[in-house]
Amino acid sequence: MKDTINWDDRYTKHNTPWDSGRHSLEVERILNEWSIEPCRMLEIGCGTGTNAVFLAQRGFEVTAVDVSALAVEQARTKAKQAGVDIDLRVANVVDDVDLGPPFDLVFDRGVYHHMRTVDLWGFLNALARHTKPGRHYLTLAGNANDRHTPPNGGPPIVRTAEICTELTPLFDLLQLREFTFDGVVVEGEPIHPLGWSALFRRREA
Repeated sequence: MKDTINWDDRYTKHNTPWDSGRHSLEVERILNEWSIEPCRMLEIGCGTGTNAVFLAQRGFEVTAVDVSALAVEQARTKAKQAGVDIDLRVANVVDDVDLGPPFDLVFDRGVYHHMRTVDLWGFLNALARHTKPGRHYLTLAGNANDRHTPPNGGPPIVRTAEICTELTPLFDLLQLREFTFDGVVVEGEPIHPLGWSALFRRREA
């Protein structure tokens, strides 16, 4: 199935409720709790680069990709202003894009929960190419247990069984916990969608 969303149009119209301008507190918690040291890492769907900049400031060697050229242009501006070096690229990871050797850490905030309904197998193949065996993959996804966020205002939702079944062919699940997405604003109003924080380890080949 082809992705029907025009992501450049979303950024042009500022229809980007996920783009809070603040780095994810959940990512920060995971790094600290699991003692994940700076390493070579990939962010899929980096948007305007807020998390990529934060990770680079923590010492990570960051490659960050997004399908929106407009978002990547803004991310380059943020990186320059922050004085950090990030390999930023306009790319769709389901394509056979050369990003170099597999990464020690792969992260996405809200890409898996979208791509699973668009091209799950393409996304899994991308994860297989870009994750290093024995190393980590972190995804932040919408949570089907959310009973408060309006369906048209929150992120796509995933059930517990789905996130486990769809990703465990490649990964061992290390931690699955509920958290609240921070900094999400819809039509000027802050909302607090329930999410899944899922940390995996890539299975050895």
